[in-house]
Amino acid sequence: MGLNNYMEDIVFNAIKELMKETEYCSCEKCMYDIAALALNELPPRYIVTERGELYTKTELLHKQYPIDIISVITRAAEIVNKNPHHDHID
Repeated sequence: MGLNNYMEDIVFNAIKELMKETEYCSCEKCMYDIAALALNELPPRYIVTERGELYTKTELLHKQYPIDIISVITRAAEIVNKNPHHDHID
């Protein structure tokens, strides 16, 4: 399995879902910018075993984390949408 920040997986999955529901730019550059901003505000959740992954998944489901994660990602998406690192093509 190796060392993995499980929060990255959660954030990228949530960003993909957000992009389906909004008109934010969903190019790779914008998605990485959103992820970087969000991950800098969220606590890392490093795992190295399947047992650790299961524990982390369970922990994240039972706390305020899902709401906090979506809130942080939404704020990050708004920032990136207002200040993209590329020109929008209309």
